[in-house]
Amino acid sequence: MNEVEPRAQPVPAPLIDAEAGAAAGAARGRGRANGLGPVALVVAGGLSVQFGSALAVLIMPRTGALGVVSLRLAVAAVVMLLVCRPRVRGYSRRDWGTILAFGLAMGGMNTLFYQASDRIPLGAAVTLEVLGPLALSVLASRQWISVLWAGLALGGVGLLGAAGFGGLDPVGAAFALSAGACWAAYIVFSAKTGRRFPQADGLALAMAVAALLSLPLGVVEAGTRLLDPVTLALGAAVALMSSVLPYTLELIALRRMPAPTFAVLMSLEPAIAAGAGFLILHQALSLVDALAIALVIGASVGAVRSQSRRKAAPA
Repeated sequence: MNEVEPRAQPVPAPLIDAEAGAAAGAARGRGRANGLGPVALVVAGGLSVQFGSALAVLIMPRTGALGVVSLRLAVAAVVMLLVCRPRVRGYSRRDWGTILAFGLAMGGMNTLFYQASDRIPLGAAVTLEVLGPLALSVLASRQWISVLWAGLALGGVGLLGAAGFGGLDPVGAAFALSAGACWAAYIVFSAKTGRRFPQADGLALAMAVAALLSLPLGVVEAGTRLLDPVTLALGAAVALMSSVLPYTLELIALRRMPAPTFAVLMSLEPAIAAGAGFLILHQALSLVDALAIALVIGASVGAVRSQSRRKAAPA
C-alpha cells in the first residue's frame, strides 16, 4: 500500500500575524541598536578626547605644544602599529593617497589645536574648532533638515563660547579655526580610509604618517625633555585617551553612519569639554552654558533621529 504524505496544515492567521509582528519588532529593535551604536561610539570617543586634553595641559609646561603633539602621535602610532600589524602590500596608489591625506589631516588637526590651546582658553579653542565639522555637515548634506540641526548646534556653540571670546589672541583663534578645517578633512578621509582598509589598518598607517610629520617639530621644540620618564608616562596616557581610543571608535562609527551626521555629532565636543571642566577642574556652569549644552545636544539628537527615519523609510 502506498503511503500517503500528510498534507501540510494551514497556519492559523493569528499565528502568522504574531510571527510577522515579532519579526517587525525585532527589525525595529535592530534598527534602534544600529542607530544608537555609532552614537555611543562617538560620545565615548569625545569623552576620551576631552579628558585626554585636560591631561595634556599638564605636559605643555614640560615640552611645549609641539612636544605634546609629537609625543602623543608617536606613542599612539607605535601602539596602533603593534596592535593592528597592518599589511603594506596589495594597495593601490589611490589607497596610499588616501592614507597620506588622512595622516596630513590628523597631524594638522592635532598640531594646530594644541597651538591654539597654548594661546587661548581650551573651551574657546574647542568651540572655534568645532565650526569645521558643522560647516561640513551643512555643505555635505542634501536635506534641509540637516541645515536646521547644524544651525541649532551652531547657535549652541556660539553661546557656549560667548563668555570666553572677549580679548582672544587672534593668532590662537586662527589656529583653532584652521584646526577645525583639518577636522572636517579628517572626517572625510577617515570615512574613505575605513572603506578602503580592513579593521583599523588604515588608521594605524595614517597615524604613522602623522607621527613622522610631527616628530621633527617636537624634537626641535622640546629636545631631550621628551625622554623624561614622567613626561613619557603622561604622553602615553594622552596618546591612548586622545588618539588611540577615540580615533578607533570614530573610524568604526563612520562605517555605520554618514559623514554629515557624524559632523553634527562632533558639536557635542564643546559640551563634553564644559562637563569635564565642571567635574575635573571645578569650573561652574552658568545658565547660558547650560542652555548652550542643551541646544547642542538637542541638535545632535535631532540629526541622528532624522537620519534613522530616512533609513527606515520604505523605498
